[in-house]
Amino acid sequence: MQLTLLLLMVPVISFAQGTGVIKGKITDKKTGEPLVGASVLIKGTYTGTITDANGNYQLTKVKAGSFDLVAQFISYNKVQKSVTVKDGQTATVNFALSQDLIGLDQVVVTGVVNPKSAINSSVSLTSLKPKAMEEFSATTTAELFKNIPGVHSESTGGEGNANISVRGVPISTGGAKFLQLQEDGMPVMQFGDISFGNADIFLRSDQTVARVEALKGGSASTLASNSPAGIINFISKTGVKKGGSIGTTIGLDYQTFRTDFDYGAPLGNGFRFNIGGFYREGVGPRNAGFTANKGGQIKANFTKEFDKGYVRLYLKHLNDRAISYMPMPVMVTGTGSNPTYKSIPGFDLKHAALQSPYFIHQLSVDANGNSRSFNMADGMHPISDAVGAEFNFDLGNGWTVHDRGQLAFNHGSFNSPFPVSLKPADEMATSLAGAGATLSYANGANAGTPLTQSQLSNLNGNGLLMLLHTFDVQLNNLDNFTNDVHISKQLDNFHVTAGYYHASQRIAMTWLWQTYLTDVQNQPRLMNVASADSSFYSEGGLTAHGVPAWGNCCTRGYDMTYTIDAPYANMGVDVTDKLNVDASVRYDMGDAFGYYLGNEQAQVDVNKDGNISPVEQSVTVLDNSNPHPVSYSYHYASYSVGANYKFDAHKAVFARYSKGGRANADRLLYTPFITAAGKTVKGLSNDGIKQAELGFKYNSPVAGIFLTGFYNHVDEQNTEFNKIINNKYKSYGAELETVIRTGNLNINSGGTFTKAEITKSLTADNVGNTPRRVPTLMYNISPSYTIGKGALGMSLVGTTKVYSQDDNSVVLPGFAYVNAFANYAITKGLSLRVNVNNLTNTLGFTEMEADPFTNNSVNYMRARPITGRATTMTVTYSF
Repeated sequence: MQLTLLLLMVPVISFAQGTGVIKGKITDKKTGEPLVGASVLIKGTYTGTITDANGNYQLTKVKAGSFDLVAQFISYNKVQKSVTVKDGQTATVNFALSQDLIGLDQVVVTGVVNPKSAINSSVSLTSLKPKAMEEFSATTTAELFKNIPGVHSESTGGEGNANISVRGVPISTGGAKFLQLQEDGMPVMQFGDISFGNADIFLRSDQTVARVEALKGGSASTLASNSPAGIINFISKTGVKKGGSIGTTIGLDYQTFRTDFDYGAPLGNGFRFNIGGFYREGVGPRNAGFTANKGGQIKANFTKEFDKGYVRLYLKHLNDRAISYMPMPVMVTGTGSNPTYKSIPGFDLKHAALQSPYFIHQLSVDANGNSRSFNMADGMHPISDAVGAEFNFDLGNGWTVHDRGQLAFNHGSFNSPFPVSLKPADEMATSLAGAGATLSYANGANAGTPLTQSQLSNLNGNGLLMLLHTFDVQLNNLDNFTNDVHISKQLDNFHVTAGYYHASQRIAMTWLWQTYLTDVQNQPRLMNVASADSSFYSEGGLTAHGVPAWGNCCTRGYDMTYTIDAPYANMGVDVTDKLNVDASVRYDMGDAFGYYLGNEQAQVDVNKDGNISPVEQSVTVLDNSNPHPVSYSYHYASYSVGANYKFDAHKAVFARYSKGGRANADRLLYTPFITAAGKTVKGLSNDGIKQAELGFKYNSPVAGIFLTGFYNHVDEQNTEFNKIINNKYKSYGAELETVIRTGNLNINSGGTFTKAEITKSLTADNVGNTPRRVPTLMYNISPSYTIGKGALGMSLVGTTKVYSQDDNSVVLPGFAYVNAFANYAITKGLSLRVNVNNLTNTLGFTEMEADPFTNNSVNYMRARPITGRATTMTVTYSF
């Protein structure tokens, strides 16, 4: 009876505690305008709301008591106020927020386990917002990274296949070896430099992105695997604010059409969602003569909030076909230290491509030696289906648990022509088919009719022919799985975290390369060559099923699985209100197992005509009967120690020292680094980076500054086809990010100064040289001005000279180009924007092959240029 009475009293006691209401308005401190979608949260809880169209908010059924109320909004400094709630009464708390120009009040979520605002964190981080990304006028996802100080992005490969590095860490091969690309905290690929499976091939930026966070150095060594130089994380919108947009983009000086959409909203009872994506098709800014870009993606996430945490589900489907741009033929004169680069007559380096409507459907052999056909127009064709989940809960008594996981099913193909050599037509014909060889077009008008010597000498105004290898690669399986769980405990001013990371990455590919002959012109034409005695003749422009110019190196097949297990721990101490210190450790353990196949030469009737033609007498095929097994393990330890001292709410300094590692994956195959027993040579399974950082942060209503000095020491092993790399490097320098806002004028700028040196190399003469393609200075300056309902702006993007190779014999000159934009609000919700990429139509180069160079002569080289002027117009309706 007493127990029954006590139970009946419980709701009475609870009710007696009382509830009240908190309401108010959030405005821009400078203009007084209401901030729509700003969030208000009772500190230390998950109780909160967002402002309506008039900037008003209201929290109901708040338990009586005293609380700290936090108001925040994207690109604004958060404000905290104390409030006392009384039973049955309404407390009014208004907020006026000032703009956070450089994002120091934004909570850092990338590469951390204890989220803090940037001004309280001992890391160097840049955050890109959607507006800045739109105004930068980038034509590809990787080109956005040029807006991030410290990041060097060679984004001339099209929508993917970019080379990305951080703070002078060299690009010895391709991809992003020491940098990890993430979506919502999960890696796109476990290794950023998978051959022909670079992470950025499977990554797209669209309107679902809330912001991009770039963590450079810092705790990336210990809070992610294989990313000691940094992390670039694409963070999705999650439907906190109801609304969306739909936009259509068309090319004004090239053919493209793209539609983006995004919508998100709260659903009530703690549920909210966001869904969006894009579809596009078009020729692209380089005129290949066919639809070179076609496809899109759709992404969605669903969130359920609870009193003590949340659960979120992520979904993604990507199926996009994008053209790949490789180094192109270029004429170079002058000296190696002071060269002059020009387009070869008939081939426009700014707008031409190596692809052509005359070079699409081709025959080859598959992994089993059977005939197959492929379509060169498929280009880079990533297909990805990913599902991820995240949960974060407050367990009480200072304990929290956070788990994030993802399963991604990835496959596709990579098709692109790569130039091997350029020669005068008669010289090329002789090298392939001997003296007296004849040349003719392989298809189109006049196909099969031998060209005269006069015609060859004046062919396309340059008289040149080009030997191409087709990078015909089947990405059979690039599936990966990731799970990252950690538990944290808060004890007054001390925070400790223990976590465990498990991941696996499948890398299964087939390389089916061939050799073709073309002329040198915009939209090249296939050429046939025949010997004088008809003992050799090419077919359809194909001179070899394989790549004899490279020793038939590159018909390959392999199926590898790489697993990663990494326990880690982090400790943080708020020594005083101004000083905090953190330290973290990680121990990566990995296993690699699978096989790779060599190749052999065989007679194959590829075209099924019943005859073995000259190009079919020695076809490079996979040796399926003699697989080379691989089975090895690796392990390495990483650590990072940092401290941050905040002078006041506007300025702080930080320092950090880190040591991190990076496991090598498929690039070790087909090298002396793998023994006959399938093991790695001792010490070569993983690479290391040691980094020191010292930074200063400042923020005010009119200016923001983020300055970081750095020092790196890199130990790397790598391969590039048949080239073996075993080098050490050091680099030092500084990166600067600034924002100035006064009146209607806004100026964003960034720059990175780097001095880098090779300290050890298999080529002794390279020691003391500057690593290839590392510029002394990279910079961007982006002023914009608001005029009534519109705005105008530009971005000046530049780099100083770089050396094309580690021998420092030939320079790629520095260059600068201008992107520009103009937008106008036609009416409420409807806007028009024009973007121009490379307004100045500048010619610049990001990389060049190691071709022989003769001073004061005409040299025909192979280099990858930036794309010329490309203009688009976008109409967007936001609702």
